[in-house]
Amino acid sequence: MRLNQYLFLSGRCEEAFRTYQRILGGEITLMLKHADTPAASHVPPEWQDKIMHACLDLGGRRLMGSDAPPGRAKPLGGFCVQVAAGSVAEAERAFAALAEGGAVTMPLQQTFWSERFGMLVDRFGVPWMIDCEPPARVEGEAA
Repeated sequence: MRLNQYLFLSGRCEEAFRTYQRILGGEITLMLKHADTPAASHVPPEWQDKIMHACLDLGGRRLMGSDAPPGRAKPLGGFCVQVAAGSVAEAERAFAALAEGGAVTMPLQQTFWSERFGMLVDRFGVPWMIDCEPPARVEGEAA
């Protein structure tokens, strides 16, 4: 069993996923537009280029999403997409890039549980939590 995140975006799914790939790496394995599906005739002309399904593979974890049809898009909330950075530099870079044009809800900083931790809502309305765990400690070693 695998747990993935699925985002319903307000008409900017392709832009968001290309941005996430640039920032986080990984590979976009699917970017399916309504026009390229058997359901194309059931979608208004202005919606043909919107994304029916997108998938960004990040080393076995997937961030997936689509454009929410008009009238069905709702503000995202009650969750965060969490990124576990491998280094402080990586956490700082990802946080700054995701925060560009968005809103920082908790500045990236050192905490008692993490080398860096911060929260933000990006310019697409997606809430993020960036974390960089401290190096593993040897049992009995002072913190």
